[in-house]
Amino acid sequence: MDFDLEQTDRLLLTTKQIRKRMDMSRPVPRETILECIDIASRAPMGSNVERNKWLIVEDPDRKSQIADLYRKNAEVYFALGRTMETDARGERVANSAQYLSDNMHNVPTMVIPLRLDRVENASSGEQSGWYGSVLPGVWSLQLALRSRGIGSCWTTLHLGSEAEVGELLGIPDTVTQVCMLPIGYYTGESFSVTARRPAAEITFIDRWGNTASSLS
Repeated sequence: MDFDLEQTDRLLLTTKQIRKRMDMSRPVPRETILECIDIASRAPMGSNVERNKWLIVEDPDRKSQIADLYRKNAEVYFALGRTMETDARGERVANSAQYLSDNMHNVPTMVIPLRLDRVENASSGEQSGWYGSVLPGVWSLQLALRSRGIGSCWTTLHLGSEAEVGELLGIPDTVTQVCMLPIGYYTGESFSVTARRPAAEITFIDRWGNTASSLS
């Protein structure tokens, strides 16, 4: 055993979406982001075929234009959310998402993970393999950033304007923008463990419906 499980478990249990706790005034060094991308590129991918790319957006004007497109799509999403009933936890998430949308132009850096093809009209198996070759790398990037005191947030609302963002950044239309990660140093010293249902309640044994908790 060559890992400190207490440390690795704490990293996994406390890597959260950072919105309100993102320091908008402190730049994130490009060298640090590249170091984390180098780590993330070691994540599993189908047949070890490297078809993933990354685009770092630092330019204030480009960030501002992307933020405008993001907010246009976010307002539609938020309006739908306001018509649905939610609990206190859901309200906190909605407020946090609104804050990020309002301040998207101020985030220190945006990182857009890219895949060198499209996945439209593919079978479920093909889609699973396609996303399974890129999403582990995105999560590895978020973990690598978190371990260096840098927060991130998985966002997809800009994809409602994927073509416009692609044109702004020179991304070919044959390339997929998988998501966008606004990143910045987080404020505060620590994060609590994310609240989730126990594994025994959400895991089935041998067939659907046989939860581990019901068999114990």
